[in-house]
Amino acid sequence: MKSWLLGLFLLTNTDLYTTHSVVEGLESMQNYDYTKYHPMDEIYRWMEDVERANPELISSAVYGYTYEGRNITLLKLGLNDTAGSEKKVIWMDCGIHAREWIAPAFCQWFVKEIVNSYKTNKKLGQMLQNLDIYVTPVINVDGYIFTWANNSTRLWRKSRSLPPPDSTCYGVDLNRNFKANWGTIGVSFDSCENTYCGKSAGSEPEAQAVMDFVGTMVNQTLCFLTIHSAGQLILLPYGHPEISAPNYNELVSVGQAAAVEMKKVHGMNYTVGTSPQILCKTYIHSLKLNFNFLQPILKSYCRLLHPHLSPSDPNSGSSRDWARLIGIPFSYTFELRDKGEFGHLLPEDHIQPACEEAYVGALSIITYVHDKAFKNGAVTTVKHFTLASGFTMTIWSTIVAVFVTTGFMV
Repeated sequence: MKSWLLGLFLLTNTDLYTTHSVVEGLESMQNYDYTKYHPMDEIYRWMEDVERANPELISSAVYGYTYEGRNITLLKLGLNDTAGSEKKVIWMDCGIHAREWIAPAFCQWFVKEIVNSYKTNKKLGQMLQNLDIYVTPVINVDGYIFTWANNSTRLWRKSRSLPPPDSTCYGVDLNRNFKANWGTIGVSFDSCENTYCGKSAGSEPEAQAVMDFVGTMVNQTLCFLTIHSAGQLILLPYGHPEISAPNYNELVSVGQAAAVEMKKVHGMNYTVGTSPQILCKTYIHSLKLNFNFLQPILKSYCRLLHPHLSPSDPNSGSSRDWARLIGIPFSYTFELRDKGEFGHLLPEDHIQPACEEAYVGALSIITYVHDKAFKNGAVTTVKHFTLASGFTMTIWSTIVAVFVTTGFMV
């Protein structure tokens, strides 16, 4: 009898503890300010709170460690599939470049929106029964913490790994360190440069952690989304000008549909395409010249302005290209606000509108890939978009757009 009473007492108090933990998590989530930038310790606590508050939806996992030994942690969002069929995977990461604070802010916003709407949004609930969405708010934890040190470190981009033996410059551009044509295009082998690609592909533990974890579930992964800033772009594979994705037209179409939805929110335009194609196109458009016959001339002029630039100046070793190269059918880089006024110093009053438009864009892509994989949903119809000819000329123009007009590096 006493053992029965003890068991009942323990069971009751366990339930009370679980309920109390959920309530605490909910209160903490409600008090969290999603319109502010947060240092890493606050983001870690937020991840714990959002998991505690939503145990039926969210779990967490540490899937790697940074160079300085910090946890790289993800949140998995998904509901139990009552049918018992294999779930598919959506990957989303933020904060691979330390100074791009709007990216981690968006990952947090994305989770918050899913949590607040999945119970009332029937379509979203259905997708979460079929999908697990893995969200990493900050990959480059060391670099992100470094940007919070003082004003002089705010625009740090790379990781914080030690310099090579012949250098005093720290860090590697993690988005040049993936095993996708590594070291061939748009990188530097000078460790003092922002695009330093490391000593070898996957040399950095942060990049290797993503490749190891995502690589184990490549056959289940439908879409890979990596969030950056700035420039208001939706970039698709490949950064290498001589490689084209086999589903290129569909990638552009789905990206264009997302851009349309994003514009509906606050009127902001997002340009879609591969980086060699669209960055010079953006530059030419900024000249406000509407004479079509001038376009090929301007593209050639981009190269003449900088004769040292060659087709090797787009980029290689990006996580987006790696994801498509290993077989994940849909892979995109979101470059969030803005187009140059603030760059990587986007004010906090831009966080909410930037995240609102990015959320509908991401959800548009996720919905499309879900409906394509699960025939019980209505497949989104999108119009195919074909870029104009003159591809090689456009490639040569890429760096003009990046360095002459905005200074942005994807």
